[in-house]
Amino acid sequence: MNRYVLAALGGAVAGALVATQIAGPLVAQESTKSAEVYRQLDLFGDIFERVRAQYVEQTEPAELIEAAINGMLTSLDPHSGYLPPKEFDDMQVQTRGQFGGLGIEVTQENGWVKVVAPMDDTPADRAGVQAGDFITHVDGESTLGLTLDQAVEKMRGPVGSEIVITVVREGVEEPFDISIIRDTIKLTAVRARLEGSTVVLRITTFNDQTYANLRDGLGRTVEEAGGLGKINGVVVDLRNNPGGLLSQAIEVADAFLERGEIVSTRGRSPEDGERFNARPGDLTEGKPVVVLINGGSASASEIVAGALKDHRRAVVIGTQSFGKGSVQSVIPLRNEGAMRLTTSRYYTPSGRSIQALGVSPDIIVDQPPRAETTEAEGEERPNRSEADLRGRLENDAISEDERRQLEEEKALAEASARLRKDDYQLAYAIDLLRGLSAIERE
Repeated sequence: MNRYVLAALGGAVAGALVATQIAGPLVAQESTKSAEVYRQLDLFGDIFERVRAQYVEQTEPAELIEAAINGMLTSLDPHSGYLPPKEFDDMQVQTRGQFGGLGIEVTQENGWVKVVAPMDDTPADRAGVQAGDFITHVDGESTLGLTLDQAVEKMRGPVGSEIVITVVREGVEEPFDISIIRDTIKLTAVRARLEGSTVVLRITTFNDQTYANLRDGLGRTVEEAGGLGKINGVVVDLRNNPGGLLSQAIEVADAFLERGEIVSTRGRSPEDGERFNARPGDLTEGKPVVVLINGGSASASEIVAGALKDHRRAVVIGTQSFGKGSVQSVIPLRNEGAMRLTTSRYYTPSGRSIQALGVSPDIIVDQPPRAETTEAEGEERPNRSEADLRGRLENDAISEDERRQLEEEKALAEASARLRKDDYQLAYAIDLLRGLSAIERE
């Protein structure tokens, strides 16, 4: 017993001696580092005061400090940065996906604000605002000379408040006023439609509404088609989608997966890592899925594409994605601003980081540029077939139902051929699903 006690005590004493011998240099080293940091901060203070006192123009101290903070963060990587209070508010509006406003998509043309389109069932739509209208004044103040962001800011406001816009419309001689009551506008992150027997889900961003938009749009479109049995598959269009909320990317990928990892994140410390897995339940019940990506597909888009590709749940078509494999945390600050800080990298289910590499499509399909054709070049030579020959034999071996089916298949093929002129990549995806469906029928 005494031996064990002594051995233990001796071990403790020896350990204490070793710790004392090692800790001395470590404490000194940390002290040296702290002293160097304070010297650098003193240097910053010297430069700050010199700029305030001697710069050729008067400067605002708050702006100088914000610029210094932003410079520190942006020097880390392209995605870290400082968000002043106004920019932080704007970012929150975008991620919430709803705000008080009119419900119009606008652009700028020759310095004037031009309506691209009013959103369906919004105050602007109900008030009669039309695509192509020019908004020259907001509450009597000219929009000429304002940036597009400034003009949009003037049109946003509290729900229930009134705004008067002055509109110039082609075919109407004089400008006229439209009074509109602002309402809650929900940004549509996902647009769903049917192309023949294929459901096309166009996802433009990952905000708070994305998964709900996808679920509702998919359900509505499947019902329009007559049920899941009537569709041949789903195209998830992520082209030019810059990303957004990680949580929504996980939800969207989960919508098509029954099980398995969706994405994992790894930070500076091992304990910062997280793993996100799919829950049972596939909204399409196993229907074939094609994902469309291109060089504008980044971040959250790449998480979805990478997860569905690694699980062989979808065929990925298009061109190489952007390659943003990092995750940013938005950390609120005491001045009501925030900093966006890169805190981890994400990895696809196969354990691969796509940082600066991107997601490679299974099938590379470039989007050809639209060619300008003359009227003569656009004329097609009429096709001649057996059916055009005089005295041909009639086909009496086909039933009316079979003839109707052939006509429907021909119409679908012709619609896809027309689509190729406008969107070759999407047409390719739809043709692929139609081909898979044909094989299944066999």
